[in-house]
Order: sequence, then structure tokens, then C-alpha cells
Amino acid sequence: MTRNNVTERVLKKAILHRKNALFTRTLNGAHVGDTFMSLIHTAELNHVAPFEYLVALQRHADAVAANPADWMPWNYQATLTPQQADPAPPD
Repeated sequence: MTRNNVTERVLKKAILHRKNALFTRTLNGAHVGDTFMSLIHTAELNHVAPFEYLVALQRHADAVAANPADWMPWNYQATLTPQQADPAPPD
């Protein structure tokens, strides 16, 4: 894959998000959309499944709030290991 193809793929995601953001009703909604776009794209760039990453962030929300740097896409799996990986979700 050439450098130009990589650049075009990155830009395509941003352009698609910008198009979809036209339909947000509030500034807060736009901020949430931007935050999720950033998290998902950063996870993809670090070869992490975005859905699994976001689920882990939700399941360990208190730990994420206490030490956000430990939960970046490139090192969150190492942080999960001592915490017994993913606990079963509540029924």
C-alpha cells in the first residue's frame, strides 16, 4: 500500500465523520461524536478491535478515570491482565 492510499483512508474517515456531524443537535452531541471517532480511529491505528476496546473502557470505568494513561489503545491489554481480564457483565 502506498503512502497516498494510507493518507486517503485516514482522510476518508474524517470526511465521513464531518458529513455525519452535520446532523448533531447540540454541541455536546458533537463533542461525544468527536470523542468516539477519535477513540475508534486510534484503536484501529494500533491494531486493536474498537468494539472490544470500548467495552473494556466501560467495564473498567473507575480504573480508567483513576489512570487514563494506562487505558490507551496501545497498552490497555497489559493493564487488563492483572485485573482478571474482562469480568462477566451483570445479568
